[in-house]
Amino acid sequence: MGRLKQKGKAGAAKNFTTRTQAVKKAAGIFPREPRNKKKANKGSSAPTSFYYTKDIAYLAHEPVLNKLREHKAFAKKLSRALGRGEWSAAKSLDENKPVYRLDHIIKERYPTFIDALRDIDDALCMIFLFATLPTTARLPRALVENCARLAAEWQLYVLHTHSLRKVFFSIKGVYYQAEVMDQTITWLIPYSFTQSVPPDVDLRVMLTFLELYQTLLGFVHFKLYTDVALVYPPPLDAKKDDGAVGVGAFSLQTAESQVKRSVEKIKTVDIDGRTITGKDVRQTIKSISASGQQQDPDAEVVEVEERNEEEEAFIPRASTSQVASDLPTLQSLSFIPASTSSNLFTPYTFWISREVPRPIFEFLIRSLGGRVGWPASSGSGSPIEEWDDSITHVIIDRPPIEKEETLAQRELRSRRKYVQPQWVADSINAGKILLEDIYSQGKPLPPHLSPFGDHVGAYDPTVEPELADDVDMSDAESEDVGSGDEDADAGKDTVEAALESVTEDPAALRAAELAAEAAGMDYGTFEARVKKASKKAASKPPKPVEEAEQDMNKMMMSNKQRKLYEKVKHSRQKRTAEREKLETRRCAIQKDKSKRHP
Repeated sequence: MGRLKQKGKAGAAKNFTTRTQAVKKAAGIFPREPRNKKKANKGSSAPTSFYYTKDIAYLAHEPVLNKLREHKAFAKKLSRALGRGEWSAAKSLDENKPVYRLDHIIKERYPTFIDALRDIDDALCMIFLFATLPTTARLPRALVENCARLAAEWQLYVLHTHSLRKVFFSIKGVYYQAEVMDQTITWLIPYSFTQSVPPDVDLRVMLTFLELYQTLLGFVHFKLYTDVALVYPPPLDAKKDDGAVGVGAFSLQTAESQVKRSVEKIKTVDIDGRTITGKDVRQTIKSISASGQQQDPDAEVVEVEERNEEEEAFIPRASTSQVASDLPTLQSLSFIPASTSSNLFTPYTFWISREVPRPIFEFLIRSLGGRVGWPASSGSGSPIEEWDDSITHVIIDRPPIEKEETLAQRELRSRRKYVQPQWVADSINAGKILLEDIYSQGKPLPPHLSPFGDHVGAYDPTVEPELADDVDMSDAESEDVGSGDEDADAGKDTVEAALESVTEDPAALRAAELAAEAAGMDYGTFEARVKKASKKAASKPPKPVEEAEQDMNKMMMSNKQRKLYEKVKHSRQKRTAEREKLETRRCAIQKDKSKRHP
């Protein structure tokens, strides 16, 4: 006889648990959909959410949960001590409060470094957002400063490796795209305006994600810096930081130079007010052995140890652990030729005017190898002065002003190119230096297009619209019709009927031409009408047979596939309507300009 199964403790009822039971044990898991909700809910048909019981059991052993429980007990003890006035006990509790770390979560979630690098887009956007927010009671100062430090470290790495590839100025902010270890990373930096956090916005969810992202970027930055033999974290110069130098306040140091300085510091010893180094010890031992005296074995040991310390200086080497063949390694990436656009601005020196946002364009220009200078009103620490002869381009965003200049100033101005800020972004996206005349000071700029792979068939303002000919033809049409006589109006219906039957057949075209000639229509107007009729015939909806085939195909689809098909079809129609609207608006603007300036 088989074992009796107790109702509600076997099958789906055992494998699933309700939301209320899950929240009591752990949180942060995803709900599941059982095959039979009634069995999973122990016979009840009430709507509820279900979770895997194994997920709850796994999360019950999470170290972070244990730390949270300890923190809950700590909060009770601290509140009790403060209520009783036990200040020494409260101070001792505060010094020993439990602190949790998320390092193990990062290691579990990202088994390889490439996986972590692919997932830092959202992390960078969140870090740069909080780096620009003001400190409030809900946003402590240490949190904002840490975000600003992580943001500066990422920009410093992109500057050092020349990894920037694309940039786009939008209403939300500036979009950047870099290529790091063969991975494309895109992030958004808001403009440097005064931000305000609305009081009705709940920041707790965002701060939870931010806490994870800070730990993730700490791991990623350490790996990136050590792979290129740089010290992490980069040292910060407090004086430069107070002078609003920005990213320049951080200094990049190689790991070898730091090891040499530490070794020299260890070898230096003060004896009776005199500084003795390892070199002095070795010279003394050599002089003793040269004088013919018997060398002490202990001195020989000291000499060997000093030599070993010098020879065994730490040199960072690449990891020898086995890596999957499909993942790129530092050795394989080192043989890839550098892109020509990564050093686009190397031959040039730029001067940023006071009205141009210096942090944005300093980052753009230095990321592609250029030199940058700025006035004192934009911050201290400029490496060049305004009247430096090496300046080739001046980025300026104000209209030209006529003023008296000396001969030296006029000659200096003639040797420089005065361009608007958009020239820098468009040159980066194009991968080459564009002509400066189009972007010169005070001229209307060409459209600034997004370089991030727009969909096929999108509106492109740089291409001449196809509707321009139709607008001109309609103008000629209206003028001819308005100036025609009564005989042309009488034969209008005949011409329209003939034009409707116009196809590629020469006989039909000849019949329409005879009808137009009988109606008194000139050849130019007739040709315009033929083109319009041909386009109208080409834009007609598909034949009923094709529509019937589409309906049959939709009938064979499942509900999910049908909804997805309708969604894709609706999005295509929406994009087409938007493109046509923009093209029509552009044609109307061109028509208006042609009337004003014939």
